[in-house]
Amino acid sequence: MRNALSITELESEHTELLPTRETLTFGNTNWASIYASNSSLALNAASLASMANSAAVQTIVVTQG
Repeated sequence: MRNALSITELESEHTELLPTRETLTFGNTNWASIYASNSSLALNAASLASMANSAAVQTIVVTQG
């Protein structure tokens, strides 16, 4: 496997600019609807003198029109 490029290979590369953001949209729509939820549950059953702890709550709501 080769990690380096030769000067000839680098000179043959070219770049192109992307169109403006307005061109990339479809009918000027911009939307995002994201909902994420994390929860946690701990159960300690059938054991003597032991503890179970659980604390995890996260909610992310993004609405964009």
